[in-house]
Amino acid sequence: MTDEEMIAALRRLHEAFNRGDFEAALQLVHPDIEFVRTGGQSSVKGVAALREWMEPDAIEEQHFEPLDFRVKGDKVLVREHVTGRGAGSGIEVDVVGWFVWTLDDHGLVKETQVFLPHEEAEALEAAGLSE
Repeated sequence: MTDEEMIAALRRLHEAFNRGDFEAALQLVHPDIEFVRTGGQSSVKGVAALREWMEPDAIEEQHFEPLDFRVKGDKVLVREHVTGRGAGSGIEVDVVGWFVWTLDDHGLVKETQVFLPHEEAEALEAAGLSE
């Protein structure tokens, strides 16, 4: 896949997720996907577990806006603006973080790693972009 094709696939995934079309988003992920979350939380493994994670519970109105992309091999580092609101508390989430997406030869996402705003160096290393 070309860099442009990988970025286009990730844009389609974000667009589907943001409009709440989780089934369309899941068409763009590998059945054995692993979603590596921040803060020592356990990974979400497999498409069924990812589908369950997508359902808003603690955070509602989640929105992920990719700001820029950097491709290295099968990995894409994306700086993303994430917004949402706590379902019970109403507390607003508004943060720019880092995501490293690993795609297979067919453009399906095999792995996603999430990094907090202050973890840019770790995200660059995970994407193979550190100097």
